[in-house]
Amino acid sequence: MRTLIFIALAAGLAAQQPPAASKPKPPRQEMVGDDIRGYSDTPQIPGQKWKVHDMERPRPVKVTPPPFVSVPPPSDAIVLFDGKDLSQWVTRGRGGVTEPKWKVENGYIEIVPRTGRLVTKEKFGDCQLHIEWMIPKEARGTGQNIGNSGVELMTRYEIQVLESHTNLTYADGGAGAIYGVWPPLVNPARPQGEWNSYDIIFEAPRFEGDKVVKPAYATVFFNGVLVHHRRPFLGTTVWRRVPEYRPHPAEEPLSLQDHNQPVRFRNIWIRRLTLPD
Repeated sequence: MRTLIFIALAAGLAAQQPPAASKPKPPRQEMVGDDIRGYSDTPQIPGQKWKVHDMERPRPVKVTPPPFVSVPPPSDAIVLFDGKDLSQWVTRGRGGVTEPKWKVENGYIEIVPRTGRLVTKEKFGDCQLHIEWMIPKEARGTGQNIGNSGVELMTRYEIQVLESHTNLTYADGGAGAIYGVWPPLVNPARPQGEWNSYDIIFEAPRFEGDKVVKPAYATVFFNGVLVHHRRPFLGTTVWRRVPEYRPHPAEEPLSLQDHNQPVRFRNIWIRRLTLPD
């Protein structure tokens, strides 16, 4: 009888033990944060105390911009959009280079979601760029999902476009940010349904072989308010990672990002500059 009881107890204990071959699964890796608060699991930005899209980074203080003035192009400017057509642009997407599918009406361009970014036919290096943009009043969303687009100098160095008058997101991802690196000094964004403007002085990077001998810089006026004073780019704009430089030609196209949301643009002109190294 004792033998039978011992065998029964041993069998019961064995049934409670996990199979010998089983191992505990490693914890699932999750992104710590979101596109409203920011993140805490991203890498440190070189030369800063903040991480990329850091949830602890203070958002820029809101300021009221001066009355809107639509700035006409000077005589030496190349007019990229005058309210009539997209003759200066192509679309670049997974299907290659095609005619633009963005909508032109009432003197503005509007993104048609999922049709690809708009890319200039001409290429530019050092330049002065003026562009006006609006988030339609009817646009809905939160965080990075309302009015998201970007002005991409040389198709890779991005000044963020986003609804930032009332919408919240991480500090280096709002309107006027050098995306993922530098928040604007202040937030002078206008409400949905009103026009905003960027005036950008861009200095293209310089390369010697694979080496960066001078980074790209941007000085940005947002609705007439200085929000960046010769801030350096760390490389090609990227989400949740530290940007890196890859050598490229001295001139590349300007592009406007299709982030699958309706955003409007108008009065786009650019001037080539010859800046000292």
